[in-house]
Amino acid sequence: MSASLNDKFARLAALSPARKRDTLGARAKADLPAEFDPLAQLLGAVAKRNRYGEHLEVHQWYSAPEACLPTAHALRLLLPSVSGQTANAHERLSDPAEWLFLDTETTGLAGGTGTYAFLVGLAWWEAGGLQVEQFFMRDHGEEHSLLLELSRRLAERRVLVTFNGKSFDWPLLETRFLMTRAITPRPPVAHIDLLHPARQLWRLRLGSVRLTELERHVLGADRLGWDRRRDIDSALIPQIYFDYLRGGPPDMLLPVFHHNRMDLRGLAALAGKILDLLAEPEAADGPAEDALELYGLSRLLRRRGEAARARLLYERALRAGLPGAVDRAARRELALLAKRERDFGRATSLWEDLITHSADCFDAYEQLAIYYEHHAREHSRAAELTREALAQLQRTLQACSERGRGTGRIEPGRYRRLQARLEYRLARLTRKSRGPLLEPNFPEARGEARESN
Repeated sequence: MSASLNDKFARLAALSPARKRDTLGARAKADLPAEFDPLAQLLGAVAKRNRYGEHLEVHQWYSAPEACLPTAHALRLLLPSVSGQTANAHERLSDPAEWLFLDTETTGLAGGTGTYAFLVGLAWWEAGGLQVEQFFMRDHGEEHSLLLELSRRLAERRVLVTFNGKSFDWPLLETRFLMTRAITPRPPVAHIDLLHPARQLWRLRLGSVRLTELERHVLGADRLGWDRRRDIDSALIPQIYFDYLRGGPPDMLLPVFHHNRMDLRGLAALAGKILDLLAEPEAADGPAEDALELYGLSRLLRRRGEAARARLLYERALRAGLPGAVDRAARRELALLAKRERDFGRATSLWEDLITHSADCFDAYEQLAIYYEHHAREHSRAAELTREALAQLQRTLQACSERGRGTGRIEPGRYRRLQARLEYRLARLTRKSRGPLLEPNFPEARGEARESN
């Protein structure tokens, strides 16, 4: 039997009903009161009882991070679907007291019916700070009790806020609720997942947008009032829980509870940071080291239809100094925005910069040719640019072939499409200079040329 299969069986065995332990230090759950549970004593936890049994609860309040007050504009940028919400949902979204932060610790990352959320952390802003509540099941027989209490919290605060929760935490919990066949939670009126705006804002700057990286490089440990230096690796958490179920000492779980609390506090701090940025994008501080943040913010605004504000931030990001590939991407995106607003002076200036400073400049050549053909009506200049583009394309192919990589940097299919499109454009421009346009029988090139226009 393979090692991986053995491990799977061991994990299934760990999730079977736990045998009562012989020592007082490992409280037999059905026989001794909660105050004798060593884990409850270590955590300062209480045993919560309902009609399904017991689970442990831990309550803590933190003065930081403080509550934020989302503006309507920031919410529209953060959650584009907010404009289609009902009046009741919109009112709840606008009230931070309705927000419920959620983070789970689970028996694995695969999801599905075999994965349990053994620790569910919740947090909400209350009394000027953050109230944190953690539900823990000491074996899988306590899951129904935990889920019932969770369903009550979901009914109290209807806006769910997570970090990758749309893809993992919430679908997993929905599965666990469904498998009870008895507990049906009220679905949130809105679900804000901060992973997606975090990726748009900071992935280019940081590479990884794990919450721990965002706390270190974006939120700032000094402002947070805590750091992760003694934090546990999240990959170790499932095994720690399995070891506990098999009779391991309860103190091994303390770092897991701490990790979960830090994730909840980091999630609340991240919500405040993103909402502050989106409330007044133009006020974003953009020193050279934050140019990538400005670029990320400009892209988010562009995708949300805020073209004018996006242009301002693109310009600021370029002035602050972007690395080579990102600088070229920013110029391309800014040029297209300028073109849509018919600011052809700025657009052509950016495309000319790209031709001068970029090896992959074919889009810029095409856009300039389109401008001179259809707007400036300088057909000879458009033809000249198209010839230059074809020559550059040939040089690129030749240089890469000499290195033994075929078309190398330029993918073969793209090379053929570019060549067909440019040749078609040049033929059309040549005919325009001679007389009426006669459409040649090049359907592929003709279609792609119309798309470029």
